[in-house]
Amino acid sequence: MQRLICWTAACAMSVAACHPGPVLDTGPKPPSVGGTIAGLVSTAEATVAVPSRKVTVVETTTGTRYDTTTAGNGGYTIQVPEGTYRIELELRAGEVLTKQPDPTAVTNGDLDTGRDFVITVKTAGVSASSS
Repeated sequence: MQRLICWTAACAMSVAACHPGPVLDTGPKPPSVGGTIAGLVSTAEATVAVPSRKVTVVETTTGTRYDTTTAGNGGYTIQVPEGTYRIELELRAGEVLTKQPDPTAVTNGDLDTGRDFVITVKTAGVSASSS
């Protein structure tokens, strides 16, 4: 019995002695997480949402593009890496933007809200709300 205990202890110590230590990942690191850009797309009448519109954010240095689509309430959110972004909205015939967000600087962990668009429809020299 004592031999079995000694043999088990010797095996355990030899396995522990052969372990090289903690494993360190020295490879390339993943890109930073970045942040989130969010906003609403509506008409001049703020209660009228504009769903199903393509919103594109373009990183101003690299030109990298990220797309999303507005929800039923006209809202959109998109996660992007750190950088400065120009935000674009798909318009339809006769529509013009009366409000567009400025370029947005995103840093790690940011939640940049209020990046809103307002659309109006031009008809024969008169501006009317889009629906």
